[in-house]
Amino acid sequence: MNTPQLFPAVACVQFPIVLGEVERNIVQVEALIEHYRPAPETLLLLPEMWATGFDYPRTAELGRQTPTILAAMQRMALRHRAFLAGSLIQAPADGGLPFNTLFVVGPEGLIGSVAKQHLFAFWQEDRHYQPGQAAPPMPTPHGPLAALVCYDLRFPELARWQAFAGGRLLAVSAQWPLSRLDHWQTLLRARAIENQCYVAAANGCGLTGSMEMAGHSMIVGPDGGVVQQAGTEPTVIGCALDNAAVDEQRSRFCPAGERPWLRSDQHKIRTLDQLLPELVLIRRQGSRIAFTNGCFDILHAGHVSYLEAARRTGDCLVVGLNTDASVRLLKGPSRPLNSEADRARVLAALGCVDYVVLFGEETPIRLINAIAPEVLVKGADYEEDQIVGAAEVKAAGGRVARIAFEHDRSTSGLIKKIKTTT
Repeated sequence: MNTPQLFPAVACVQFPIVLGEVERNIVQVEALIEHYRPAPETLLLLPEMWATGFDYPRTAELGRQTPTILAAMQRMALRHRAFLAGSLIQAPADGGLPFNTLFVVGPEGLIGSVAKQHLFAFWQEDRHYQPGQAAPPMPTPHGPLAALVCYDLRFPELARWQAFAGGRLLAVSAQWPLSRLDHWQTLLRARAIENQCYVAAANGCGLTGSMEMAGHSMIVGPDGGVVQQAGTEPTVIGCALDNAAVDEQRSRFCPAGERPWLRSDQHKIRTLDQLLPELVLIRRQGSRIAFTNGCFDILHAGHVSYLEAARRTGDCLVVGLNTDASVRLLKGPSRPLNSEADRARVLAALGCVDYVVLFGEETPIRLINAIAPEVLVKGADYEEDQIVGAAEVKAAGGRVARIAFEHDRSTSGLIKKIKTTT
């Protein structure tokens, strides 16, 4: 079995991004790389939105230039027999909001990409972009490449998952402000220490629009030591990478490889009286509560996709679950097939579900009024004026999200199929 390998070298290209000026930014990068003269097969890491900056009014227009920018990256990769990585605007196929996506390009073209998972609402990024839904390490000719985009750095579980999946080099593409320089330096070292991997982080410097970037691009070793660090001027820093250094660091202990399952999801099942004080604490930190409800008698793929989509509308998902008595009122005396205790336990085991609370009434309006969710979620087969609680949630400043089922499944259909095959 081959040992996972690293790029032989990595370098971080740091420069002041000129807002909205694609050609000027490409020229800056070309000049810096030409002066640095990277060794063959080096991974050259660029800052976040390196070709455009966050020019929000022109996002759609600048996004149409991404194919041209990727071609320029390939041209530079081919000239230097190297690889380039940095984030750009990626328009989605469905015509919705774009992604802030880190692309990896080699001499032969695009190798991989990963969209930013956490959008920085403090800078209104969430109004102009949509988050990615997964961030696995990208396969490359030099092994899996883990990657984060700027604000993702503050979420250690992302880097941990990528390290567990084989990432030995974590690439960070960022526009991090000078006002939080100490956070930048501390978090980069923390990600290296806890995952025992190399971390290479390219940041912007100088003024980008009216915001001063921190510079201080860094390369950190798997022991947490700073191998290279830039100052605040345009530059390229780089070093060779040693696969054996990662192996040696992980040979004693390897937290990224330890994944014990230490809890039972039974704790997610709450009464309303137990739940409300916990939601107060969750909201205190600015989290948004999403709520949906159902019988969930035989949990199937349609339910799971729906609940995952519901969870993406907020920071915490509460599922209201019909009691056995209320299911019988809705579905008839032969239902439910599974008891409320069993249905609650299965729902609680889903990672996308944070809380399960039972209700015995015909509708969940009592729960909705008590919880006052920021987002009320229901299937797209309901019109908004048909959704119980919609008016109350909107009157309180919340919103309603209608989600289509991705799978053509139903509990009634499954029961009918079981009866016809037995």
